[in-house]
Amino acid sequence: MKALLLCPELFASEGGIPRILRLYLRAMIEDASYRQISLIVLNDHRLPAEGTTPDESTKLVKPFAVGGSRLRFALRTLHESRAARRLICGHLHLLPVARLARLLNPRLDIYLVAHGIEIDRPIGFLLRWALQGTTRIWCVSADTRARLQSRQPDLPVSRLLVLPNAFDPRLILPATPPEAAREEPAAGAFILTVSRLDRRETYKGIDQLIAAFATVHRSEPRVRLRIVGGGDDLERLRALVREQQLDAWVDFTGTVDDAQLKKEFASCRVFALPSTREGFGLVFIEAMAHGKPCVGVRAGAVPELINEDSGKLAPPNDVPKLAAVLLEALRQDWDHDTIRAHAAHYSFGRFQQRLAAAY
Repeated sequence: MKALLLCPELFASEGGIPRILRLYLRAMIEDASYRQISLIVLNDHRLPAEGTTPDESTKLVKPFAVGGSRLRFALRTLHESRAARRLICGHLHLLPVARLARLLNPRLDIYLVAHGIEIDRPIGFLLRWALQGTTRIWCVSADTRARLQSRQPDLPVSRLLVLPNAFDPRLILPATPPEAAREEPAAGAFILTVSRLDRRETYKGIDQLIAAFATVHRSEPRVRLRIVGGGDDLERLRALVREQQLDAWVDFTGTVDDAQLKKEFASCRVFALPSTREGFGLVFIEAMAHGKPCVGVRAGAVPELINEDSGKLAPPNDVPKLAAVLLEALRQDWDHDTIRAHAAHYSFGRFQQRLAAAY
């Protein structure tokens, strides 16, 4: 069977969407039912061979990076879809091209991956028309499915399936022996957060985390905060840290590679991200896969991921409560194996099984 995978980006950035779409590609490569996979990526200028065509699949994947040209993207998709049976569309805004491909090839089944954040933006006539042409819509969480249903009530409920994301096992360090139980955080313990620092994504709550950390620091003066990620909001956040006189206790690492990111997860005491609009929250699962407890807020899909054995939830947009929950998480003696077992529900193997059933 021939299939297409359409992606907005795959290697051009390190957000959650490119990460999960790389796992979709890997799952398709390992699916013996495919004889050819056309990978078409809108915003990448080149696709590294080691990322798209492993030794055993050099003849299986045909990668096309069109460098941001929507015309080339559309023409390539229409050309490659002529003899295809399946098209997996990795983002809502690429869906109109997929619908056009189905007009030319009525045998083509279209599967859309709905991530969540894109559903909150206006959905005009063209996108509504494209949504009607899908075979199935894979929603990364129950929250994403509910939001899509409320925005597009004319879509048949049977077409919307919850298909959770997974963490990449290559990003997880082996488990280390559990530390001895401690009544209070030791020197060098730190709270970790990982996020794009983008002015358009203040819903991630990094400013609120900094404000809450100021309270945490007064009670636990040996604890640090490490902020991993880069973006155009970095200087504003640095200024907030200076205003709180926390310069010596807050580290901005900038963007890090996968090797360093694994070390950050493995070394932190608690992971925290008070985001209010996560369609899934892949970074929480990556932290849990390292056995680390997570602190989030009761908003978006985050409550679907964090239970009482794997972390704690605070009310959204409530800095004092967030600080209190962070202190509780820092002081609690967590069972790291239990946290890893919870993360295993979102392993790549489970994802492959769910994906196979989702067709």
